[in-house]
Amino acid sequence: MSSNDTRQHIINHNASLIEALEKLNNLPGNEMTLFVEDDDHRIIGTLTDGDIRRSLLAGLGTDSDVFRATHRDFRRLRRGNIDLDMIRSCRERGINVLPVLDSEDRLTDIINLNVRHTILPVSAILMAGGKGERLRPMTLDTPKPLLEIEGKAIIDYNIEALAACGINDITVCTRYLSEKIFDHFSAPVAGVDVRCIREDRPLGTLGAASLISHRPGGATVVMNSDLLTSLSFEDLYMRHISENADITVAVIPYQVSVPYAILTTEGRRVTGIEEKPAYSYYANAGIYLISNNLLNALNKDERIDATDFIQNAIAGGSKVVFFPVNGTWIDVGSPVDFRQATEIMRHHRNMSLNNK
Repeated sequence: MSSNDTRQHIINHNASLIEALEKLNNLPGNEMTLFVEDDDHRIIGTLTDGDIRRSLLAGLGTDSDVFRATHRDFRRLRRGNIDLDMIRSCRERGINVLPVLDSEDRLTDIINLNVRHTILPVSAILMAGGKGERLRPMTLDTPKPLLEIEGKAIIDYNIEALAACGINDITVCTRYLSEKIFDHFSAPVAGVDVRCIREDRPLGTLGAASLISHRPGGATVVMNSDLLTSLSFEDLYMRHISENADITVAVIPYQVSVPYAILTTEGRRVTGIEEKPAYSYYANAGIYLISNNLLNALNKDERIDATDFIQNAIAGGSKVVFFPVNGTWIDVGSPVDFRQATEIMRHHRNMSLNNK
């Protein structure tokens, strides 16, 4: 939130309950929480209309000071040390507004969990340099990530999903029709000032990450920009941390069905036969969470694909784990994929409208 948005949530502990009610009345319906500060601007508690109602029923008057109604055992986040487990707990308990305090308990930010449902301490890179040749003629004048599905550019669905996780350090790597992508992101998307860089020559599916400086010790989401997915980036991050992984690869289940009876053999001897077997695999979903230390080790301007990067990491002893996508995942690579994506997003939009 901006400083002005933050201030509208703050009330002094000496203010009256009627002043608090007036202030609450001016807040959006899903943000109706005030943060009570002392005379040194330290946050000492929270105040909701429910707290005021209970205090009035207990005998306080509307001219009583808010301190007497303040809830002092409140949930808070610390700047620079975000507790994801606590955020999850608050979501589950229906606590939608959380203060972020500095070391002196002064308010620095407010997290509305209806808008940002978590705060992941990662950056993100979206690869948007491809020509989208299988989608021609649609991509002759428009880069594939900017093709619209249900009135919104494909890439913007991903920007919005990342922003909803509190990820605001986002870079888009471009090449084909790059000026159109630069122009698209000349204004913020989902409240994020997205940076764009251009590859001077093709660098593969991961090489453009070498053009960016990565914070040591952190991690970065690297993903294709032409995907539509309901992947939980929070769950991806939690898997990455719990496994102490260097790379976590998002994967989708992929099944191969053989329409024949398959023999198992030893030499010329048949040891078994299976009618029309199906084999299950995990396929690369084009979304990765990668240690910044590995990304910083990339040779600048050197072409490398994600598959080679991961193979090299495994060979070098890095820990690589996988995380299955549970839900929607579409690689919008062909006209058939585009039509399917349109139908799915139309369905999601209609469901959202019906639930309002």
